[in-house]
Amino acid sequence: MRIGLSTPVVMQLPGVSSAWEERAGADELARIARTADEHGFDHLTCPEHVAVPAEEADRRGVTYWDPLSTLSFLAAHTRRLRLVTAVLVLGYHHPLEIAKRYGTLDRISGGRLVLGVGVGSLAAEFDLLGADYGRRGERADEAIAALRASMSSPRPRFDGEFYRFDGFTVQPCAQQARVPIWVGGRTLRSLRRAAHLGDGWMPFGLRTAQISDMLARVDTPASVDVVLPTGRAVDPLGDRVGTYERLTALRSAGATAITCTVSAQSAEHYCDQLGALSEVAAEITEEAM
Repeated sequence: MRIGLSTPVVMQLPGVSSAWEERAGADELARIARTADEHGFDHLTCPEHVAVPAEEADRRGVTYWDPLSTLSFLAAHTRRLRLVTAVLVLGYHHPLEIAKRYGTLDRISGGRLVLGVGVGSLAAEFDLLGADYGRRGERADEAIAALRASMSSPRPRFDGEFYRFDGFTVQPCAQQARVPIWVGGRTLRSLRRAAHLGDGWMPFGLRTAQISDMLARVDTPASVDVVLPTGRAVDPLGDRVGTYERLTALRSAGATAITCTVSAQSAEHYCDQLGALSEVAAEITEEAM
């Protein structure tokens, strides 16, 4: 079973994040990343928000570390973990901007980038950045196609409605011949986008039954990952049975990988939790063989 982590500290959500995360910094984050790497976890994530409107603070929180800076830092402290943007809002960036910046990250990390992308939902942030909120879905579809043409090519070319480029060199580009693109979202359209254009689907804010129903309604290729979140935080030291049941339920719902939010009272406790979580995952994997 492939288990990744919703990286603590870098996104602090009201009612989800713990008090210790407010005080934590680079040292704690590096320690957690190294521990996750040593235990063989699959990936770490980092989201994107440039600026959160004050009226959204109670619902979304206000702390969002920059994904490029954060994942580059984590790359330097790990050797195997994949580095996932979860998610990069496509409408905020030109595809070649993403190709250059995150292609460089893929190269310096030795080919460990997973580009998690999304359409975005915060209209005020779109307005602030001068981005097109009304046609964000159409732009996102075309941006994914443009990224396919540019992430791993030093001489990218693309001719679309929103993006056109040819005759430019982008170096360095990604090390991977095909950077995985995981599509985030909570709608059938996001799942269809993932099935037709991406390499994975990362739903959020959905019940397990809703996810199962949506997967049954969309013909998703076997090659497309279904990356499901635990939702509530798991507590493998305090509730090993509950953690086991949550992971197996997500696997039964169709997960090919799981991104875990982990309960902890400190960075040290978080690292201890990772040891227990890896044991639970190994037990599930052994039973499935």
